[in-house]
Amino acid sequence: MKNAERRKFPRIKDKEIAVKLSGEGFNTITQSLDVSASGIYCKVDRRIPLMTRVQLALVIPGKTSSHANTLKVEGVVVREHPVINNGKVQHYDVAIFFDSLSPEERRMITQYIETKTSKN
Repeated sequence: MKNAERRKFPRIKDKEIAVKLSGEGFNTITQSLDVSASGIYCKVDRRIPLMTRVQLALVIPGKTSSHANTLKVEGVVVREHPVINNGKVQHYDVAIFFDSLSPEERRMITQYIETKTSKN
């Protein structure tokens, strides 16, 4: 059981969630790399220090573009690291923990993940 999964919610690789990420002094748009009902992993164009509180607008795809849901949530950066190519930082990968999701918001993310995993 050395490598047993410890996450409470399943995580999937997914690049379909549009993310608007903002905090004190920055505002950027990106997309998800992976997502769970407890957080999201994405790449950004600047370093965001650990434990930085951020606001996110997540556009969760629906069956059609008119069925997309936008969630406005808050989170905390719990992991960040630069992606370096040829000695230069290309971007930063950040993991953001959702620390204040409502039950309805968590349900929407969970349903999206279930829809994606049932297709595979």
